Amino acid sequence: MVPESMVLEYLLAAWIGVTAILTVLVIYGNALSTREDDELYLNRAEQVMMAAEQNVLISKMHRLLHVIIGFAVLSGLLLAATAGLWAWIGLHS
Repeated sequence: MVPESMVLEYLLAAWIGVTAILTVLVIYGNALSTREDDELYLNRAEQVMMAAEQNVLISKMHRLLHVIIGFAVLSGLLLAATAGLWAWIGLHS
């Protein structure tokens, strides 16, 4: 049987890892959003090239948003589980 303190350490390490990945993803998403233009004033020749690039960038940001939300939920769940186990250990010691 694994002692509760070891499980607490594993949960805390998992939370740190997931939160670190989440931080990197948020920084990457912000770097992508600096390249996004709210309004483009293009002539016909530029419109084909620049509009396609902006559409690719926006779709990439939407996919990244779903991944960020998933990691944020996972990070919150791991933090809640870690806090709950820490409180349980404190009450039963």
